[in-house]
Formats: sequence, C-alpha cells, structure tokens
Amino acid sequence: MRKPVIGGNWKMNKTPQEGVELVAELRDDLGDMADVEVIICPPYPALLPIGSELAGGNIKLGAQDLYWEKEGAFTGQVSPGMLRACGCQYVIIGHSERRHVFGETDAQVAKKVRAALDEGLKPILCVGELLAEREVGETEIVVKRQLEAALAGVRGEEISTLVIAYEPVWAIGTGRASTAEDAQDVAHFIRRTLAGLYDREKSEAVRIQYGGSVKPENVKFYLAEADIDGALVGGASLKAAVFAQLIRNSTGR
Repeated sequence: MRKPVIGGNWKMNKTPQEGVELVAELRDDLGDMADVEVIICPPYPALLPIGSELAGGNIKLGAQDLYWEKEGAFTGQVSPGMLRACGCQYVIIGHSERRHVFGETDAQVAKKVRAALDEGLKPILCVGELLAEREVGETEIVVKRQLEAALAGVRGEEISTLVIAYEPVWAIGTGRASTAEDAQDVAHFIRRTLAGLYDREKSEAVRIQYGGSVKPENVKFYLAEADIDGALVGGASLKAAVFAQLIRNSTGR
C-alpha cells in the first residue's frame, strides 16, 4: 500500500519568519497525523529555520530546486549537500516553471535527479504538458520523453525513492484543474511507462502526485483514483488552515 504524500510548494512566497509561523501553526493543527506524508518546500532562505522548527516531527522538509555540482564557482546556485545540511529530505526537480520560465532542459533535469540521489535526497520529479501539446494529443509523448530523459541514470533499486508529480502546465496556478479522470489516465500512463523502464513491481512502488490548482474541495477526488497517491500543492499551501484542511480531506478525515 503506497502512503499518500502531500507536498506544499511555496514558490517565491514567505519570508523565513512568516514560514516558521506557518509551519508551527500547521504542525499544531495536524498533530501527530501519520497516515499521510506531508512535505513543505519553502524558498531557500527559509530552509534552515523551518528545518529547525520541523525537527523531530512528522512533517518533512523539501527544497524547490538544486544544482548538480557539489561546490564551485556557480553564482546563485545551491548544492545537494547544502540542502541536506539544512535538513532537507526531498527536492522538487523539473517543475514546469523551471523548464518554461528558466529554460531548464531534460538533460539538466536528469543531472539534478542523479545529483539528488547521490546525496541521499528524494526527488519529486515533475512532468507535464503545455496546453498546446494537450490540444494536439501529445500529452503521452511529452510525458514519456520527460520521464525517459530524467530517469536515464536512475537504477532500478533507486526508483522507489522518487515521487513523480504529474503537473499539466495549463493547470498550474490558473484555477483550471484537470479532471480526476484525466489525471488518472496520465498517472496510469506514467506507471505503465515506469513498468517498461524497470518492471511492474518497481512501478507499483512509486508514488505519483497530481499538481495543478489542487484545493481542499477537490483533493479527495484525485486521491480516490487508483494511480494517484498524493498532490503537489501551490497556492493552497500558503495558508496553514487551508493546507491542513486539504491534508485532512486527502485522507478522508
């Protein structure tokens, strides 16, 4: 049985102090809830204080990106080891904003996945199509290309440590969410693709999230689908009460 996983991607929001206050409120609200894994991914400056605030609790810390080199003259970049030192266990890789706003390539995503695994971090690998690609029926072509490229250096014994987040680009931050049925179709395709790259048993161990305008009101419909094990949440993770309700709704509480 795959454990549900809900990630909160704060993007470029919250000062360190605001972030600490939010996670303290969230932790108090959720208590010792253990039937769902919760991951908070704040901006880089907030990682260390939020990591300290979350230490010893059930909520995990993740980063929004990383660079694949361990150290060196790479102004503005953050290494996997630096993230680990801040208490991170997870890291988002290949988010559509990294791909389409900052020009990140499939090859760069693959380097980041490999670097994260080498440092003991668990990647949350994002894949998803543009609206134009969906409208011409290329969703599966795009998702398969992204998966195959990103996982080219991932060994079979490592694949279960990854979380795959299906995030259709046209649904992120737009209020236009994919239907649960459509999201399930792509999640099932992802699982079949993983089975082809590895084997069925390994593919069944991988948790797949849906991301794109997920809210407390709709999260339960996504997690009711057979191949969707969680959600990667943007705006709804920026208020503790809203995010806590979303998490409770994901477990049917």
